[in-house]
Order: sequence, then C-alpha cells, then structure tokens
Amino acid sequence: MSAEIPALIEKGTRHLEDAKYDEAIECFDRVLSLDPKNTHAWNQKGVALRSLGRYDEAIECFNKALEIVPKDLDAS
Repeated sequence: MSAEIPALIEKGTRHLEDAKYDEAIECFDRVLSLDPKNTHAWNQKGVALRSLGRYDEAIECFNKALEIVPKDLDAS
C-alpha cells in the first residue's frame, strides 16, 4: 500500500466533513487510482456523490465496495 493513501483518505474525509464534496471525490479518486480495491475510499466517494445528489454514481461506488468485500457493513 502506498504511504500516500492514509493521508489522502484523511484529507478526503476532512473535505467531506467541510461539505467540500468535489474536493473529497478528487482525494478518493486518487486513492482508488493507487489502490482500486480500497473499500473505504469507494464508500467515502459514494457518500460524497450522494451528498451532491448524484445517486446513481453513489450506488455504483457502494456496489463496487460490496463486490470487493460482500459483507462490507460500511457500504451505505
């Protein structure tokens, strides 16, 4: 795992908390480019997309997390 991933997740989470959803998505996309099986990033990206009203894209992210870990309790 890239050492950059935890910092990007933390930054993306801060953006989510600050309602900076587009910036959060950018962070989680970067994580996913480094680690496409990172279910936390898929779920957090889904939360950001859902907050923007982009429901179909959000569902795709949550479903992707569930494909990776079928019993992922964080997949909204």
